[in-house]
Amino acid sequence: MSQPQKDEAREERIYMEIIVDAYGEEEHAMGWYYYIDDVMTFPFKAECKIERRTSLLKKGEKVEVVGLSSLDDCMKEIFVQIEWQGREMGVPLAQLKPIAVDPETQQAVEDWHYWMEMGYEF
Repeated sequence: MSQPQKDEAREERIYMEIIVDAYGEEEHAMGWYYYIDDVMTFPFKAECKIERRTSLLKKGEKVEVVGLSSLDDCMKEIFVQIEWQGREMGVPLAQLKPIAVDPETQQAVEDWHYWMEMGYEF
């Protein structure tokens, strides 16, 4: 996957609203966690947009996202909880594309996807 073009408006929002005053990896992770927790509305439907070896989801598979994983689980990457085959499990948010969600949830997911695709880390 190629790196997306730099989006100045998104960069400013991320640096001024999400990781503002965050110093170091732990504070960046916490900034992202609390931003997503504050703006995303759960539950919502999503589709797997990319397969990962660390997840059981297949590309195109549809799931119900029921919440954000714990802060401890999100210290290196943002994970969300999904309903899957009668169970609840955590998957990387970067793996999911939301389906018909409110604008704030859509923006939060797109912000996270952008962060990951740009190769940024906590």
